Amino acid sequence: MPQFRYKGRSQRGERKEGVISGKSKKIAIEKLREQGIALAQLEEMETNWLNKEITFGNPVKLGDFVLFLRQFATLLKAGVSIVDSTRILGKQTNSKALASALEEIEEELVSGKAFSDAASKQSKIFPPIFINMVRAGEASGSLEESLEHLAVQFEKQHDTKQKVKSALAYPIVIAVVTVAVVIFLLTSVVPMFASMFEDFGSELPAITVFVLGISNVVSSFWWALLIAVVMLVIGISILRKNPETKYYFDYALLKMPIFGPLLQKAAIARMSRTLSSLFNSAVPILQSLSIVEKVVGNEVISRTLQSSRESLEEGQPMTEPMRDNWVFPPIVVQMISIGEETGSLDQMLGKVAEFYEKEVDYATDRLKSLIEPILIVVLASVVGLVVISIIVPMFQIYNEI
Repeated sequence: MPQFRYKGRSQRGERKEGVISGKSKKIAIEKLREQGIALAQLEEMETNWLNKEITFGNPVKLGDFVLFLRQFATLLKAGVSIVDSTRILGKQTNSKALASALEEIEEELVSGKAFSDAASKQSKIFPPIFINMVRAGEASGSLEESLEHLAVQFEKQHDTKQKVKSALAYPIVIAVVTVAVVIFLLTSVVPMFASMFEDFGSELPAITVFVLGISNVVSSFWWALLIAVVMLVIGISILRKNPETKYYFDYALLKMPIFGPLLQKAAIARMSRTLSSLFNSAVPILQSLSIVEKVVGNEVISRTLQSSRESLEEGQPMTEPMRDNWVFPPIVVQMISIGEETGSLDQMLGKVAEFYEKEVDYATDRLKSLIEPILIVVLASVVGLVVISIIVPMFQIYNEI
């Protein structure tokens, strides 16, 4: 969004100058007038790498987006016009990115464009499911209901994501602490004892020789190990952007012991909840499947949904490709099949989503109780190995003395 440098005076006569953003000079002037500033000068700044806003992924937090949806639906139900609702929400949201997007949408609305068309130009802020459900709500005259469905959809998605993150965060933190402790022991503690062992000239046990060898490598080539880790992270990030390699990453994650079933349940819950919301808002089934393919976040499920869409285009049930894929449990396929036959696909998908959201709750609780003793044993074993490698030769030296 353009930025403008201004100079002026406040209502008290104080000199004011600074920078303000706005889609146009007119909007920037209106903002300054609201702040009680009488303009003397206003110039648009050139965009460069210093003042250009750089974002990665969606710049709006999921919690802020859910709050926006709830408030938007409430304002429309209260009879506030869509233009006024957009203006109000743009001023009170805590997200600068969302406020900026709503400001631009407001200008588009005033010029006569539909909200969905204006929002489609803000693809970094508003995902495809939002735009299509709003468009369907505009066409059917039930925009408030569509926004409420969206709020429920993103709220459930946020809750599920947070539960999965909390389940994965604990082992990651323990792993990082373990690595940090081991590196400290290998680079600071072990070398001190290594010089002492050399002075005595005693023959060292195999375990001590092994640990000393690792200590020498870590102490001498820590920079190479650091570069290797950074390159590995960058390499994985690049490969995950490619659909072919991402498929194998997602496949490996779903097949991973302990964590795989949790990720599978979370992905199915997200897919079912999104499809249910789209169907409930009267978005065509083929279009709905196409949207979910892009937002489900798992290439294995995405490809199966693509096959389901092609199956529907050929006049076959959408569940046929799902039956042949291990990622979809029989209960999911059966419930979707019943929904197809009875014409209640949105309700059945909603029940599937509720079932697997509860399963994610139970799985995260079980995982935390299971993983804690395992991680403690691993941490104790690694640190104990280093400590034993130091204590054993010390006892030998003591006996020789």
